[in-house]
Amino acid sequence: MGIFSRRQSATIEPTPAVGPRTPFPEGDATGVALDPALRALTGQWTIDRPHSRIGFSVRHAMVTTVRGAFTDYDSTLYFDGARPSRSRAELVIRVASVDTGVDQRDAHLIGTDFFDAHRYPEMVFRSTSTIHEGGESFRMTGDLTIRGITGPVELQLDYLGSVLDPFGIERAGFDATTTIDRTDWGLVYNQRLEAGGAMVSEKVRLQFDISAIRSVPPA
Repeated sequence: MGIFSRRQSATIEPTPAVGPRTPFPEGDATGVALDPALRALTGQWTIDRPHSRIGFSVRHAMVTTVRGAFTDYDSTLYFDGARPSRSRAELVIRVASVDTGVDQRDAHLIGTDFFDAHRYPEMVFRSTSTIHEGGESFRMTGDLTIRGITGPVELQLDYLGSVLDPFGIERAGFDATTTIDRTDWGLVYNQRLEAGGAMVSEKVRLQFDISAIRSVPPA
């Protein structure tokens, strides 16, 4: 994500930047002023998987953090830079692609104790609303489905910048995070520690490091 810089459009020489970033008097339905560079981003986008990460982190044995990511997923993104409330996103993740760096642990995660990938091969996020909170910060609410159970989640979404890369591809960077209680989605497996506490925390932090590329040229 180093090619993106917060609060300014970026470019890789010698390609010119996508556009200037100056205060803009118009706003979304929230009344918050919008950056003019956001208008140029209006349109359809997809996640560039080689330069993105759909990850998670969870406390293990009360003393350390295990991190992992999903490597196989499809995405449909629509960003409306003039009216962010119209923006939407859908992410379909194949849970069998989970990678924590340990094969035995990955096998356990896709088994019946956790994701049960044979019966529930996909985890799905579909946005339901987007609110511009000011500057380059947004709040996206959506429905997350895991193991056939659907529940609401709220993502803190930050726009990092936009760029034309040396191959003429238009990119936009976003970071999104949220914390969920995995037991709300039927992921209840655990082991209790002799000294108290649980082997695996019920709280899971989801992290989306997104390099999006325009999939349909703007009109």
